[in-house]
Amino acid sequence: QVQLVESGGGLVQAGGSLRLSCVASRGTIVNYGMGWFRQTPGKERDFVATINWSGGAHFYADSVKGRFTIARDNTENTVWLQMGGLKPEDSAVYYCAASKDYSVPAKHLRQYDYWGRGTQVTVSS
Repeated sequence: QVQLVESGGGLVQAGGSLRLSCVASRGTIVNYGMGWFRQTPGKERDFVATINWSGGAHFYADSVKGRFTIARDNTENTVWLQMGGLKPEDSAVYYCAASKDYSVPAKHLRQYDYWGRGTQVTVSS
């Protein structure tokens, strides 16, 4: 059993930066792939970024490639999403997830076993 808690969301102006954090408050993320997804009201939860269990491979949605960076530190039981060049369309609830699936890239909801409750990111124009 793994419990995940996101933090770092908030209000930011277009063009600004924000760093989201995800920590396992129960259990460990070691040996789990980790991912970030986002969702807006009335829409599907979409893939944003993923990083494999060791941190040696990472992949991004085309919409955020070059602007977002995913990283992890297994000794701190934490994964981050560094977001830069933010746009209003990036506004969403961002979710952290852990996957037992060792395939990479893990871009699908069905590949993830544990989810945080999300953190709101709002980008103003």
